[in-house]
Amino acid sequence: MTRPSAILFAHGGRPQRRPGPLGRAALLTRTVLRLRPPQVAHRLRLRALRGAEKRIPRLAAHRIASPRSSRPGWPATFEALDAPLDHGDPDEIASGHFNFLNDSRRLGDPPDWQQLDSAQLWRFHLHYFEWAWALAQSPNRTAARHAFADLWRSWLSKVRPGSGDAWAPYVASLRLWTLCSVFPTLVKGSDLEADYIRQIELHAGYVRSHLELDVGGNHLIKNLKALIGAGVFLNRADLVGAAARRLESQLAIQVLADGGHFERSPSYHCQVLGDLIDIQQLLRYAGGPTMTGLTDAIEAMRAWLGAMVGGAGEVALLNDAIPIGEARIAALRPVATRVPSVTFLAASGYIAARPDDSTVLIADVGDPCPADLPAHAHADCLSFELWVRGERWVADTGTSTYQPGERRAFERSTAAHNTVEIDGQDQTEVWGTFRAARRAKPHVELISHHANGVDIVASHDGYSRLPGSPLHRRSWTIRPGRVDILDIVTGIGEHRLTSRLHLTPAAMSACAVTGMGAAQTIIAADIAWGFGCVVEGEARVLDAQRVTLPFRIGWTVTWLAQPVPSAPSVLGAESRVSRRASQGERQ
Repeated sequence: MTRPSAILFAHGGRPQRRPGPLGRAALLTRTVLRLRPPQVAHRLRLRALRGAEKRIPRLAAHRIASPRSSRPGWPATFEALDAPLDHGDPDEIASGHFNFLNDSRRLGDPPDWQQLDSAQLWRFHLHYFEWAWALAQSPNRTAARHAFADLWRSWLSKVRPGSGDAWAPYVASLRLWTLCSVFPTLVKGSDLEADYIRQIELHAGYVRSHLELDVGGNHLIKNLKALIGAGVFLNRADLVGAAARRLESQLAIQVLADGGHFERSPSYHCQVLGDLIDIQQLLRYAGGPTMTGLTDAIEAMRAWLGAMVGGAGEVALLNDAIPIGEARIAALRPVATRVPSVTFLAASGYIAARPDDSTVLIADVGDPCPADLPAHAHADCLSFELWVRGERWVADTGTSTYQPGERRAFERSTAAHNTVEIDGQDQTEVWGTFRAARRAKPHVELISHHANGVDIVASHDGYSRLPGSPLHRRSWTIRPGRVDILDIVTGIGEHRLTSRLHLTPAAMSACAVTGMGAAQTIIAADIAWGFGCVVEGEARVLDAQRVTLPFRIGWTVTWLAQPVPSAPSVLGAESRVSRRASQGERQ
């Protein structure tokens, strides 16, 4: 088995050709034309505001003060959903040692809170302050309070309000929520308290004036959650009410008719669902306003998540997605999906087939992203993942980085997914780090669930821009111990068709894979299992060069009905074999 560069492999053995200035201008134009005018206006407003704050720092120091007669804090009966989860070793954190994204770093002496030699997403995690929950969980409360006080004072002395990564609105929102959460355990009653509350007031004022209306999506949900949390903490009913009203309007936009989050990423779906659960519980315990549609949205999102959890209780890694972890998924309380069944999540574009109690196939048959928010889209239409007996066998390449570069470009490309690539092109024009221009439009033609199994047929027009207007149609035939995949590409002229299946180590000795339409080759291929973590799997490749359309190509995956000894499940065991990848840029 050969192991060429993953990037060369992604493009059929040819280096990726980056567009020149005119090509990038065309991509940008096709991307911007999909944005709503208010998005552009809000982006310009935020850039102007942050530029002004950089020149005049006091502009970023607007506070939302609590009433003098009030006692700041959250209800003692409320605990944030993420608070009891694993946030690191409190002793290491107390010493200034942080591990995010599989990358371990020390602040140093004197502490360096800028960490400019790290990836931007690593710096974001540092400034989220979610590591403070680890200190709040420490059995040695006195030592934890002292450690937090030292880190907090150090951070305040090194980070200027409104400046740099620490004050990106998304980052400030997560930090504001965490600061409110850890207050009773780490701060209340100490000499930090008065200034700490002023900082929460400052954060609330900053987030309110920097709402990410240009981005929207999960970023805006985080902004509004932080304002609701700060409003409850500061006893500011006006702040809670205004944020709750805006959130009500976002529910109708961001929670689709099938319960999926409109960014179409299973892991961001989990994030937003967790945010909504936190908001619901906090308002309930605080006696806050009842939000129209919030309970219905949460229940619909739980049902969607239940359908999208594959074997071993983990989500499908489609679009930008990372493993969530058993504890967090359990806290979200997904609704169990019955077996046998087929669930068509029509609005978000996924089909979850469970023909028997040992097989789960989840297919991507939907739009890659919302029209105005392409950040987390991949060129993966008609890709899929397959679990057998609780193990992920056919895997999406996943997401290991948000850092600009070849790895990020590869993981978003059609070549990184279990679908057909035509002429070395991406079906959706993903480009930059978070952008997409022309996009594949899918069409579901058949879903049939019967006594023998499940049949699915879907197509997309993502390659219609190429000469001869190729159209890709895929059929899945799912039976006990067997999945047949038939791809028919129609159109005119000669083209190169490349179909790939990415297999995990668990699948390599447990199933047989045969191809049709071209000779099968096996190439080592990395599969992302979270930020900064990839495992070594393999890609099965059918490369049909210079074939005349219409043309048929396809796969058959078979396995024994009873389990046989196989390689340890790397992906099912939180990646025992891993290595560091380049880190991310943005949440």
